[in-house]
Amino acid sequence: MKRYLTTLPLLAVLAVSSAHADTLLIDRSREKPAIALPVRGQSMQQVQAQFGDPGERLEPRGGQKQQWPTINRWVYPQFTVYFEKQKVIDVVANRADANEIGPKPPVR
Repeated sequence: MKRYLTTLPLLAVLAVSSAHADTLLIDRSREKPAIALPVRGQSMQQVQAQFGDPGERLEPRGGQKQQWPTINRWVYPQFTVYFEKQKVIDVVANRADANEIGPKPPVR
């Protein structure tokens, strides 16, 4: 009887986890991107020349102290570009749909 009591919760967890499937942003990001993305080290001017004007330019963050650089963020439909001192430091894929699990929306 004790063996059944210990396996019952395990079976319940497995049943619940297999019934609910989500698309993870990390899975999509591992695939080869369908579009070209900005490359680390590109300047703001190069990104703008290649991809056009961003859909949104978020307020800069940081810069309160000399050792904290100001980070600028440009949002395009498929990705968000992060700049430090006019240079690309990172590019993050945006969610494809509402059911995709990924990073939280940027702080506005």
